[in-house]
Amino acid sequence: MMISCQDAGLQNIFLQALEQAIDAAVITDETGTIIFFNAAAERLWGYGRDEVLGRPIGCLVPKGDGNPADLVVGASRELRIRRKDGATRWGAVSLSRVAAHGRTILLGFVRDVTEEVARREELYLLSLVANETDRIVIVTGGDRRIVYVNRAFTEMFGYELAEVRGRWPIELLAGRRTDPKVLQHLRRRAGVERGFHEELITYSKSGEEIWVSTTVNTVLNADGTLKNIVAVLADITENKQIEALQRDVLEALAKDMPLPEIAAMICHRVEAIAAGVFCSILLVDQDGRLRPLAAPSLPEQYSEALNGLEIGPITGSCGTAAYLGIPVVVEDIATDPLWEAYKALALPLGLAACWSSPIKLRDGRVAGTFAFYFREKRGPSPWHEHVVNACTHLCALAIERHEAKTHIAQLAYFDTLTGLPNRARLHQLIDSLTHDPDAANAPIACLFLDIDHFKDVNDTLGHSTGDRLLIEVAQRLQNQLRPTDAVSRLGGDEFVFILPDCDADGAVAVAKRIIDALSAPLRVGALTLSVSVSIGISLYPDNGGDKETLLKHADAAMYQAKGAGRGTYRFFSPEMNRFAQERLILSAALREALAQDALELHYQPQLRTVDGRLHGVEALLRWTHPTLGSIAPERFIPLAEESGLIEAIGEWCLRTTCRQIAAWRAAGIDIGTVSVNLSSQHFRKRDLPRLISALLDAHDVPPEMLTIEITESVMMDDRTATIETVRAVQALGVGLSMDDFGTGYSSLSSLTRLPISELKIDRSFVQELGQDEQAQAATQAVIRIGQSLGMMVIAEGVETEEQWHILKALRCQAAQGFLLSPALPAPALEAWLADHPATARTASHLDVAWSV
Repeated sequence: MMISCQDAGLQNIFLQALEQAIDAAVITDETGTIIFFNAAAERLWGYGRDEVLGRPIGCLVPKGDGNPADLVVGASRELRIRRKDGATRWGAVSLSRVAAHGRTILLGFVRDVTEEVARREELYLLSLVANETDRIVIVTGGDRRIVYVNRAFTEMFGYELAEVRGRWPIELLAGRRTDPKVLQHLRRRAGVERGFHEELITYSKSGEEIWVSTTVNTVLNADGTLKNIVAVLADITENKQIEALQRDVLEALAKDMPLPEIAAMICHRVEAIAAGVFCSILLVDQDGRLRPLAAPSLPEQYSEALNGLEIGPITGSCGTAAYLGIPVVVEDIATDPLWEAYKALALPLGLAACWSSPIKLRDGRVAGTFAFYFREKRGPSPWHEHVVNACTHLCALAIERHEAKTHIAQLAYFDTLTGLPNRARLHQLIDSLTHDPDAANAPIACLFLDIDHFKDVNDTLGHSTGDRLLIEVAQRLQNQLRPTDAVSRLGGDEFVFILPDCDADGAVAVAKRIIDALSAPLRVGALTLSVSVSIGISLYPDNGGDKETLLKHADAAMYQAKGAGRGTYRFFSPEMNRFAQERLILSAALREALAQDALELHYQPQLRTVDGRLHGVEALLRWTHPTLGSIAPERFIPLAEESGLIEAIGEWCLRTTCRQIAAWRAAGIDIGTVSVNLSSQHFRKRDLPRLISALLDAHDVPPEMLTIEITESVMMDDRTATIETVRAVQALGVGLSMDDFGTGYSSLSSLTRLPISELKIDRSFVQELGQDEQAQAATQAVIRIGQSLGMMVIAEGVETEEQWHILKALRCQAAQGFLLSPALPAPALEAWLADHPATARTASHLDVAWSV
């Protein structure tokens, strides 16, 4: 462009305008020498005008970036600018030719475009990066229309950039199943929020459905207005297919769909999303054998050939995976040694490769395998691995659910310890027999079994030994069954036989076989135990027309067998029914007596054999009912244990004893120590020491005045809590006495486990003194054991002068029994002590003159 400026005034105005221009203005003469340099140019280059005027224009442009003189007049070009401080900037140069006074000058306007060039280079680099990523990139302008898409977008959706530029993304990609609510959410948030995510269904140019996860970010201008929206999309179609499968399987589990149907559904769905594979799901049974569960696309004869195959280290893909517990990939069935014995099954079906993964349950057990078969020689792809990881988990859930349902059914109808039918299943069986129209009034025998003295085994050898004994007994009982018979465990040590089409003679034959079968010693761990059972027999329909009556009468007959000496059988009779009713009445009466404080404690003196002085007394429980009269402890104590009252009764005895000791102390009566019997069940309660301590404090009783008598079952209880409770009681200062020592299962070494201060010789030994040398030897052994361990030894049940003299001679330290005094109520004991001062001092009526 040529500008003519002849008038001097106009020239001056022109130069002033250039000086005020925003863009840099530079004028050179015909030789390229700088003759004008405005303030904007000074700011752009960083030079003062006095530093550049008169210099060639090349001083303003870095070497190698072209000669400014080569610029075309009327055209704009970007040139690199070298500032005085060494920094580089970019300028857009437009050149004009000006004629003035016969001279021609060049006027250049330079606009600073450094930021634009930098942004353009950045966008260029970003486009290079975007095209290399496998993520889909969509960029819109401030009007939300597409300005850029990368190569991944074109490959996924089939559109070129030219086809989508200027269009809205939603208009382009939304389709039939795209959720309108998600679209509305996207429109509302895009351009307002930064870094938010959405998942939605989109459609390609060909109509293919594609699930994408979209991350949206906004780019703002300096003034805060929207400049661009950048959306990054990831194809999550495969993940959504897996999620849908997982959701459907969980829904099927919630609906209790059978395991084979769930397995078949998994196979069908996987074959649909992983084209070219055939799925197989196998179970592994308890014997380590494969059991087909589902293989809908494989021939049935193929699955049948695998049924019962034992897993092992070279048993195809599935058998080996189950055996090793790791995935096994066989890319060529024809040549792989794992398939040597089985390839004839697979190759004729066109199966060339097999990948099998173990299905592991939460407990680590391999419950089955999930396998992919391929028609070509190949291994699994990453997508296949993703599918299998999801499916083995789903299969494990389904199998665990199936096993849980089976286990629940087992719990509902079968005893968990012995595996025998339980009470509920027994009731079903009796109902089915008594309501069978084809067997109307056919005789049925019901045998009610109870193991004799089983409680002693539990108390002395522990419940784990008792449980193993029950298992052994159950096995022997099962061996006595006919095909039509059934044996059930009701709980504890009670078993019931149901014998269809069996009369009284048949029931007797079975009862005898049972007694004989159990008479042989049973091996339980390192122990050999002898077992006997008491059997009660009732007959349908004579002794009951329904299950409740039939079982009740057999139970009553069983107690009659126990009363007859145990280890035998008895038939039900009306008298037995009355006996059972009495037990129920007695149990209710005992509960009422405890609630109304109607029980009593009597106290039996214990005298020292060396001088006849009072050692102490033993508190013995007594019960007199208003109408039933005096009831012996041998009758109501077992009833208390069966009915769960024994703990409450023991606490009552402790409380009453402490109250009585306090009364005697207040009256100045020196009673020595008072012994109280407690059941082994009390020592399984951790709060027993706290209870005893509270009672002693409440009544101001010195702990040494109280002795707790325990049985050998406590000594043999290997529970840590029981041992700790015993030691905590002793730590209170309370004495511990071992009652009936020598009659249970304890050993000599077990005496050192507990802080026992006293041994009591059982009356069964004392009664034989003078008549049985072995009884005397056993008694002498107990005395020596006790004394060698620093324990007090007391003999129970002394009834004759001879027994007293023998105990003296054996140096037994104390004794009690009817010879000395029966158990007396507290007032009677006080009177007895007052009437027998010699007993408390010298016991002159007994010959006690011997020196220790």
